[in-house]
Amino acid sequence: MPPSSPVLRPRCGCCRRPAGYCVCHLLPHITACTRILVVQHPDERRHALNTARLLVAGLTNAELLVAETLSTQWCRRLADPNWHTELLFPGPAASVLAAGAPQRPRQLVLLDGTWPKARKLLHVNPVLQALPRVALPEGLQSRYRLRKAPMAGALSTIEAGMHALQIIEPQTDFSPLLASFDALIESQITAMGAEVYQRNHKPQPC
Repeated sequence: MPPSSPVLRPRCGCCRRPAGYCVCHLLPHITACTRILVVQHPDERRHALNTARLLVAGLTNAELLVAETLSTQWCRRLADPNWHTELLFPGPAASVLAAGAPQRPRQLVLLDGTWPKARKLLHVNPVLQALPRVALPEGLQSRYRLRKAPMAGALSTIEAGMHALQIIEPQTDFSPLLASFDALIESQITAMGAEVYQRNHKPQPC
């Protein structure tokens, strides 16, 4: 008798969580003046703890593009002089993100993937390299307790997007974006069990 195929649990089409752990009811619908574009490396698309889709789903003016190499159409869009487009990516060339009202509509690009994958997205897309680069201020702490941060101050995509929008548009409260993120983390900890979490993920005292 041939081996039976594994039974795939139904998943939500929006947040991609198993049906019993859907977090869509926690997603806000916040309208930002700034347009958000998240360029996601294809390897992140099916990751259980990916937060880019939650960021985009919680905003009315955001898009998620899954691609390693940007198409000609997207390159033209990012180079459109009618938009004030910036890339949120740390480094020596980045200035600290600040509030302001540029004369053109503002667009912020985020790269979603592990640091090596994000750097590859930047490396293989000259249009991204040509964008003015901005970074978040130092001292921000991540609430992501299930992935080891590659460096101090590293944030998940949804946290980076929330903090960036809060800086650019301080008159709007973007913190509700993190409700689905917190629920995602808590459900994953519950599923793995307290003992496994304590052993493998909980920070140890100094």
